[in-house]
Amino acid sequence: MLEITLSANGYKISEAATGKDGLIHAATLHPVVIILDLGLPDIDGQEVLKKLREWYAKPILILSVKSTEDEIIKALDNGANDFLTKPFRTGELLARIRVAIRQSHEQSNNPVLTFGSLVDCS
Repeated sequence: MLEITLSANGYKISEAATGKDGLIHAATLHPVVIILDLGLPDIDGQEVLKKLREWYAKPILILSVKSTEDEIIKALDNGANDFLTKPFRTGELLARIRVAIRQSHEQSNNPVLTFGSLVDCS
Protein backbone atom coordinates (compact mmCIF):
# COMPACT_ATOMS: atom_id res chain seq x y z
CA MET A 1 0.00 0.00 0.00
CA LEU A 2 2.79 2.45 0.85
CA GLU A 3 4.44 1.89 -2.51
CA ILE A 4 1.16 2.58 -4.36
CA THR A 5 0.54 5.74 -2.33
CA LEU A 6 4.02 7.11 -2.90
CA SER A 7 4.01 6.22 -6.60
CA ALA A 8 0.59 7.84 -7.03
CA ASN A 9 2.08 11.03 -5.57
CA GLY A 10 4.96 11.15 -8.03
CA TYR A 11 7.70 9.42 -6.02
CA LYS A 12 9.94 6.80 -7.62
CA ILE A 13 10.19 3.84 -5.25
CA SER A 14 12.83 1.21 -4.64
CA GLU A 15 12.16 -1.35 -1.94
CA ALA A 16 14.44 -3.69 -0.04
CA ALA A 17 13.18 -6.56 2.11
CA THR A 18 16.25 -6.79 4.35
CA GLY A 19 18.65 -4.42 6.03
CA LYS A 20 21.54 -5.74 3.95
CA ASP A 21 19.65 -5.16 0.70
CA GLY A 22 18.58 -1.73 1.91
CA LEU A 23 22.19 -0.70 2.53
CA ILE A 24 23.13 -1.91 -0.95
CA HIS A 25 20.17 -0.08 -2.55
CA ALA A 26 21.05 3.14 -0.72
CA ALA A 27 24.68 2.94 -1.83
CA THR A 28 23.91 2.20 -5.46
CA LEU A 29 20.71 4.20 -6.08
CA HIS A 30 21.51 7.35 -4.04
CA PRO A 31 17.91 8.06 -2.95
CA VAL A 32 16.71 11.55 -2.06
CA VAL A 33 15.13 10.21 1.12
CA ILE A 34 15.09 6.84 2.89
CA ILE A 35 12.05 5.47 4.71
CA LEU A 36 13.33 2.83 7.11
CA ASP A 37 11.33 0.29 9.08
CA LEU A 38 13.13 -0.76 12.27
CA GLY A 39 11.65 -4.28 12.17
CA LEU A 40 13.91 -6.00 9.67
CA PRO A 41 14.41 -9.78 9.34
CA ASP A 42 18.22 -9.79 9.23
CA ILE A 43 19.66 -6.72 10.98
CA ASP A 44 18.24 -4.52 13.72
CA GLY A 45 16.88 -1.34 12.10
CA GLN A 46 18.82 0.82 14.57
CA GLU A 47 22.05 -0.81 13.32
CA VAL A 48 21.06 -0.14 9.71
CA LEU A 49 20.40 3.48 10.65
CA LYS A 50 23.85 3.80 12.26
CA LYS A 51 25.54 2.23 9.22
CA LEU A 52 23.67 4.56 6.86
CA ARG A 53 24.70 7.60 8.88
CA GLU A 54 28.36 6.71 8.42
CA TRP A 55 28.08 8.00 4.84
CA TYR A 56 24.47 8.94 3.91
CA ALA A 57 23.69 12.61 4.65
CA LYS A 58 20.19 12.91 3.17
CA PRO A 59 16.96 12.51 5.19
CA ILE A 60 16.00 9.23 6.84
CA LEU A 61 12.42 8.81 8.06
CA ILE A 62 11.59 5.95 10.39
CA LEU A 63 8.26 4.11 10.04
CA SER A 64 7.85 1.55 12.77
CA VAL A 65 5.44 -0.27 15.06
CA LYS A 66 8.05 0.24 17.77
CA SER A 67 6.63 3.25 19.57
CA THR A 68 8.23 3.43 22.99
CA GLU A 69 9.81 6.73 23.87
CA ASP A 70 13.19 5.00 24.30
CA GLU A 71 13.02 3.52 20.78
CA ILE A 72 12.08 6.88 19.24
CA ILE A 73 14.82 8.72 21.13
CA LYS A 74 17.37 6.07 20.14
CA ALA A 75 16.43 6.40 16.46
CA LEU A 76 16.62 10.20 16.55
CA ASP A 77 19.96 10.04 18.40
CA ASN A 78 21.23 7.53 15.82
CA GLY A 79 20.53 10.01 13.03
CA ALA A 80 16.90 9.70 11.97
CA ASN A 81 15.36 12.96 10.80
CA ASP A 82 11.83 11.96 11.76
CA PHE A 83 9.87 9.07 13.28
CA LEU A 84 6.31 7.95 12.55
CA THR A 85 4.63 5.06 14.30
CA LYS A 86 2.42 2.56 12.49
CA PRO A 87 -0.39 2.84 11.76
CA PHE A 88 0.23 6.25 10.24
CA ARG A 89 -1.85 8.73 8.27
CA THR A 90 -0.87 8.85 4.60
CA GLY A 91 -1.24 12.62 4.29
CA GLU A 92 1.02 13.15 7.28
CA LEU A 93 3.69 10.84 5.85
CA LEU A 94 3.59 12.68 2.51
CA ALA A 95 3.91 16.04 4.30
CA ARG A 96 6.88 14.80 6.35
CA ILE A 97 8.58 13.54 3.18
CA ARG A 98 8.09 16.95 1.56
CA VAL A 99 9.53 18.69 4.64
CA ALA A 100 12.55 16.37 4.72
CA ILE A 101 13.28 16.91 1.03
CA ARG A 102 12.80 20.68 1.32
CA GLN A 103 15.15 20.90 4.32
CA SER A 104 17.70 18.74 2.55
CA HIS A 105 17.64 21.05 -0.49
CA GLU A 106 17.93 24.14 1.72
CA GLN A 107 20.99 22.71 3.46
CA SER A 108 22.68 21.72 0.21
CA ASN A 109 22.10 25.21 -1.20
CA ASN A 110 23.83 26.88 1.75
CA PRO A 111 27.39 25.57 1.79
CA VAL A 112 29.67 26.51 4.65
CA LEU A 113 33.23 27.39 3.76
CA THR A 114 35.89 27.23 6.46
CA PHE A 115 39.43 28.57 6.18
CA GLY A 116 41.22 28.21 9.49
CA SER A 117 39.20 30.27 11.96
CA LEU A 118 37.30 32.12 9.21
CA VAL A 119 33.82 30.74 8.45
CA ASP A 120 31.62 31.92 5.55
CA CYS A 121 27.98 30.84 5.81
CA SER A 122 26.66 33.00 2.97
